Amino acid sequence: MNIKGKIFKLSDNVDTDVIIPAKYLNTSDPKVLALHCLEPLLEQLGKKLEGYNIIVAGKNFGCGSSREHAPVAIKYAGVNCIIAESFARIFFRNAINIGLAVVELPNAKKNFDFDDIVEVDLAKGVVKNLTKKQEIKFLPFPEFLQKIILSGGLINFVKENIKE
Repeated sequence: MNIKGKIFKLSDNVDTDVIIPAKYLNTSDPKVLALHCLEPLLEQLGKKLEGYNIIVAGKNFGCGSSREHAPVAIKYAGVNCIIAESFARIFFRNAINIGLAVVELPNAKKNFDFDDIVEVDLAKGVVKNLTKKQEIKFLPFPEFLQKIILSGGLINFVKENIKE
């Protein structure tokens, strides 16, 4: 499974309250959540997430509460993959469960800049920074996780694979 896109770069400790502020948790509509994804950071940076489909971040991405709204907001905002130095454990699992690819990569912040174009190969465990002409290896995703992501999440995967 390959994912290609443009990098939106974040720092360490991006928590779920920043990913989707609590005042928007009164809905589970993914389109509404997407409208407010990373709202506090985007205002601070003076940027928009539109046009970016890969997030690169530092350590502990998705820390804070275990709300599933956070990866949903990111996915429906158009992001297909998050590359970070480390993830909060529950965020990582929630992301996989909804079909959002998450890749742990040491020194991610050092290897990527805003607007770099990259290609992520989950099966081979390779991120190619096409802008800088670099190739970085990571532990490839197991086949069953790739299938969950390709299915659009765990529920879709189970529905597709249930035998009556």
